[in-house]
Amino acid sequence: MLKACIIGMGNIGNTHARVYTGYDKIELAGVCDVILERAEKAGKKYGVPFYLNAEEMLKEIKPDICSITTGGFEYSSDHYIPTIQALEAGCHVLCEKPICNDLEKAQIMVDTAKRLDRCFAIDLNHRFTPAARVVKQWQEEGQLGHLLFINMALWIGRFESFESEYYHLKALNPHSIDIMRYYGGDIDNVHCYAMKAPGRDIWSTASINVQFKNGAVGHLTSSYDIKRGHPMERCEVGGTNGRAIFEDMWREAILYPADSLIKQVYTNPVFGGFTDFYDTFRDRITSFVDQVAKGDRPQDIDGSGEQGLEASRVIHAAIESIRTGLPVKVESVKI
Repeated sequence: MLKACIIGMGNIGNTHARVYTGYDKIELAGVCDVILERAEKAGKKYGVPFYLNAEEMLKEIKPDICSITTGGFEYSSDHYIPTIQALEAGCHVLCEKPICNDLEKAQIMVDTAKRLDRCFAIDLNHRFTPAARVVKQWQEEGQLGHLLFINMALWIGRFESFESEYYHLKALNPHSIDIMRYYGGDIDNVHCYAMKAPGRDIWSTASINVQFKNGAVGHLTSSYDIKRGHPMERCEVGGTNGRAIFEDMWREAILYPADSLIKQVYTNPVFGGFTDFYDTFRDRITSFVDQVAKGDRPQDIDGSGEQGLEASRVIHAAIESIRTGLPVKVESVKI
């Protein structure tokens, strides 16, 4: 049985704990937070030792897997240090998205995992669903044909104050960019238009055009200005043989063949299907546990740290495009 620890016991840390305590391939062995109240509360709730110092926990428990669910500036500045600590302690690491708000530090995280031959993954949970996998299967079977375009949309109403005018782009879009890269591969060029909605001091709605390295084109509409409703997320993948669409991560996937008026539909089942957003975390986390348990190579990890880094590089290119008003080549973004 594998052992897991969690660093950062806010809402997301507790979600990871819920998954670990409900999965028979892994045992939650310890939790850590710099805030005593949160660490102690989590320790009592899950019946495990709690710590205020991550290095102390890692040394004493020696976990196989460590979740990094800390926050920080722009939602991710506190990911770097505990990730390095966990990797150096011999852990395989599952880090919350975005990988880090600082690309240079994110690159060090990826490089450290490679140097130590550790599995390193990012919680890009929006594509860890049966519906997303069905679309991927259709694509791999050739039912979409040569890729032409990917249109993506994601909006979540958030109206509190943020510490950075780029918070929305950095915190939300790792999911949407990752989904686009999941089907389209590497992104070469980005051109972003964005607006600050009335009463906002952040770039709260963005329209991002992309060009993939394989020649396909794509578009992302992303917003913090629309209240949650149905659907909140939609992806359309178009090719010479057909189009595939999936909505709300797990709700439905549809294939429209180019040579037929008969479509194929996957619908999330009432019994045994996903019931709420928690199930995307469960799918993502247990998928990582399964890969580690099977001994999969670090380079074969689904939703890897490197993939998380590349998604953030695209976002930073979009931010540079906002600043300059010009298209930006992703590989030109400094790390």
